[in-house]
Amino acid sequence: MPIPRVRNPTRPLHGSAAAPRRARMMAAPQAASFIRALAEANPAPETELLYADPFTLLVAVVLSAQATDASVNRATPALFAAAPTPEAMATLGAEGIGPFIRRIGLWQGKARNVAALSRLLVERHAGQVPADRAALEALPGVGRKTANVVLNVAFGEEAMAVDTHIFRIGNRTGLAPGRTVREVEDRLVARCPPELLRQAHHWLILHGRYVCKARAPECWRCPAIGYCNYRDKVLTPGG
Repeated sequence: MPIPRVRNPTRPLHGSAAAPRRARMMAAPQAASFIRALAEANPAPETELLYADPFTLLVAVVLSAQATDASVNRATPALFAAAPTPEAMATLGAEGIGPFIRRIGLWQGKARNVAALSRLLVERHAGQVPADRAALEALPGVGRKTANVVLNVAFGEEAMAVDTHIFRIGNRTGLAPGRTVREVEDRLVARCPPELLRQAHHWLILHGRYVCKARAPECWRCPAIGYCNYRDKVLTPGG
């Protein structure tokens, strides 16, 4: 008699941020229908970070790395009131920025990065945030994900910023499974209906934050459940 497979009790049932469960890849029409279902449920998605212009958006996204948007939003109103421009932020410096962001994770390194990127914006870009990926990624604390958010939100480019939520959804649902963030990003861009690509980042991140959650997906209220390939769906609260 074959020995039944037993799930490792130390491994989270629904996966983890570093190792999300990976479902069978959706067919292209199925993937398009999944995204369209999210779009119909939330026609006007927006970032939850507070910002006033490309500069304050850039700073907010840098601060949000490995931190929640809520924690960033508690800190940035006072910071942006004190330093609303790259010139003012550079003058404030890391020591001046620090007290505003102490409650954000990794605040010391982030204070140094925000001060340094502000100086470079003044020195290299006349105090303006560049609408160019290479120029953005040359700034301290700015990687591909941050650059994608700024290009998408501030400049309207069809960029896909993959954070832990979107990485999890891409794998868990089968929408765009991949072992690396870049692999998931490239597959999402290739499989998203072109007319929806501009907003897809927002639909996916909000879906991951509030419905397809890390510890236990709330599948019973998912508008795209009919297109999802995840095998261990949670169909009732507490299920």
